[in-house]
Amino acid sequence: MLEIKNINVRYGPIHALKNISISVGESEIVTVVGSNGAGKSSLLRAIAGTVKPSKGNIFFMEKKINSLSAPSRVKSGLTLVPEGRQIFVSMTVEENLLLGAHSQNRSQVKNLVESIFDRFSNLASRRYQLASVLSGGEQQMLAIGRAMVAKPKLMMLDEPSLGLSPILVGQLFELIKELHSEGISILIVEQNTKLALKTAHRGYVLELGSVRLEGTVSQLAADKILAEAYLGESV
Repeated sequence: MLEIKNINVRYGPIHALKNISISVGESEIVTVVGSNGAGKSSLLRAIAGTVKPSKGNIFFMEKKINSLSAPSRVKSGLTLVPEGRQIFVSMTVEENLLLGAHSQNRSQVKNLVESIFDRFSNLASRRYQLASVLSGGEQQMLAIGRAMVAKPKLMMLDEPSLGLSPILVGQLFELIKELHSEGISILIVEQNTKLALKTAHRGYVLELGSVRLEGTVSQLAADKILAEAYLGESV
């Protein structure tokens, strides 16, 4: 479904991603873990089209998408729930969802938005309120809902549990499993390595802009270096 081949990203003199190659298959949950500054967010932005790679290719649904704009990638079924949610706090909950549906046929928009309110009853009760009044958990649900109305084939989530309570984190990952069961492939960057490995099928470990490790989650969980660095286990 998604194949990244030798992607490089530079910010001036900073070489953020160095020959990164990863893939996500249909009906798969893949996680990318690593320390701050490893290049995880840069990878998702390059896939989403908000950052232009200096080298390498991105294929989605067997088509090269390097030249596609970010909105065109959304229209093709590739969505990103960004770190920090990045919702529009001066707009209502409903208006935020309508923005997410801009790539869809007008006749479908109302039903798509209502489907989000059916799923998230707490958002439905606040549909005409400004997004600024939502709690952190509600804002994250709104960000995910905004991605869902674009009818994604693949949803990318960048640090979705950041700032959430343990209870909300558990609910969030149950939602991710639900979306996967409905046929949406998932690529998730997550600070909670244990939970990410528990949820995903495969994973990649980034270190200083390069892939340090890759494999099934059982293979990664058994790796001594990963266990010490990211799982807090002394091996």
